[in-house]
Amino acid sequence: MQSGRGKTALWVLEYETVSKRAPEALMGWTSSEDTLNQVQLKFDTVDEAIAFAEKKGWDYTLAEEHIRKVRPRNYGDNFRYVPVEE
Repeated sequence: MQSGRGKTALWVLEYETVSKRAPEALMGWTSSEDTLNQVQLKFDTVDEAIAFAEKKGWDYTLAEEHIRKVRPRNYGDNFRYVPVEE
């Protein structure tokens, strides 16, 4: 299984949840009284997202992007014998 990286370079503006989330009795899905938690606005750059929030007069919190650490490996490393130290 491989993790895809498609559409991960976008900046997302989300509303903060106002109401408490709880499991629904019938289906067990997570329900909420607030429909704004379903809204996600996507922007190509962080500057576009900040400009939009400031234009609307909204307070915002910026979460820095996660830097991905890639450790190169070969397929053969999956089967390599590594002795256990005692």
